[in-house]
Amino acid sequence: MSTVTVDEVRAARELLRGVAVPTPMIPSRVLSEQLGGPVLLKCENLQRTGSFKIRGAYVRIAGLSERERARGVVAASAGNHAQGVALAASMLGCKATVFMPVGAPLPKIAATRGYGAEIVFPGPTVDDCLIAAQKHADECGAVFIHPFDHPDVVVGQATIGLEMLEQYPDVRTIVAPVGGGGLLAGIAAAAKGLPGGREIKIIGAQAKRAAAFPPSLAAGRPTQIEIEPTMADGIAVGRPGDLTYAMFTELVDAVVTVTEESISQALLLCLERAKQVVEPAGAAGVAALLEHSYAVEPPVAVLLSGGNIDPLLLSKVLRHGLAGAGRYLVVRCRLKDRPGALVTLLGELAELGVNVLDVMHERVAARLHVEEAEVLMHLETRGADHSEDVIGRLRERGYTLTLS
Repeated sequence: MSTVTVDEVRAARELLRGVAVPTPMIPSRVLSEQLGGPVLLKCENLQRTGSFKIRGAYVRIAGLSERERARGVVAASAGNHAQGVALAASMLGCKATVFMPVGAPLPKIAATRGYGAEIVFPGPTVDDCLIAAQKHADECGAVFIHPFDHPDVVVGQATIGLEMLEQYPDVRTIVAPVGGGGLLAGIAAAAKGLPGGREIKIIGAQAKRAAAFPPSLAAGRPTQIEIEPTMADGIAVGRPGDLTYAMFTELVDAVVTVTEESISQALLLCLERAKQVVEPAGAAGVAALLEHSYAVEPPVAVLLSGGNIDPLLLSKVLRHGLAGAGRYLVVRCRLKDRPGALVTLLGELAELGVNVLDVMHERVAARLHVEEAEVLMHLETRGADHSEDVIGRLRERGYTLTLS
């Protein structure tokens, strides 16, 4: 707690007036019903630059001397920190160079350039970018703006915690996404530093394929892990920060991991039921509620940390989420290779209330008998029960089905 104090957080909030907007908290009826108590969503996806990152970036750069700002700043990011640093630097009159991973989402690249930053692509991961950015800073004298492991950055992110407690003083559990840990460390410091805050449970959510905190906490020190591909690129960090790790051991009650399926279903829920466009990393907290409801005690506040998602990725993730919810089926179906067979199958699907999105008809393949054909169909159903009913009915009618 000595690293970040509530007084420092309050001072940061004053500094951020007119820079970061106080984002709303909205109730989620569907999550409240699932958890048996109130659940509110803190919508940092509506923040300037589309994520919470402007808070920490601005506080960090504003704390530099004029001489330091004249040398410029450098950062490493998959996109959200990049935009925060780029905008903060432009507002404070200094040059920004940002190292982004190869394959970073195009909208994040375009937005970072639009805020005036120079972009370099040194490798495929955020960790590659961190190494390259630090080397660049050492060589040219620019100030490295770490995405999470610096007190000023943590203090800036902590202003979210103050807002959450003011907007929802009855909260018992706070859940937020975790990458390197600066966001949740700050929220925890602010929340638990306030009167009565020690009783609030703080839970972090990491993508299972990029979860460095659980093994680090088990080992008793920050531990480097190999990151697997994850849709939650914004929290794909291979090692916790030294500062954030220390704060987690004191202030954070639990860190849970969430699957790609849970993340996609959480993103779908945010879009359909809360009318919030959220990127996969930003939906990790909601995924934690879906997957680990036993760990939380209502009333709950969940942070939607960002909304910067490529429209093409959004369409893929939504389809993934629909499949996970049983509302989207990919089916291979064998049928007799004779006139009218496909029309009959499509008629039976219509009778069952299925919307056929796409059909690929194959008549010649080594796996097929001479008298057989196969169709690959993308189907939209009304949910898991409806999907099971459709599959059962088709099999009863003699069709051979393979689910993809």
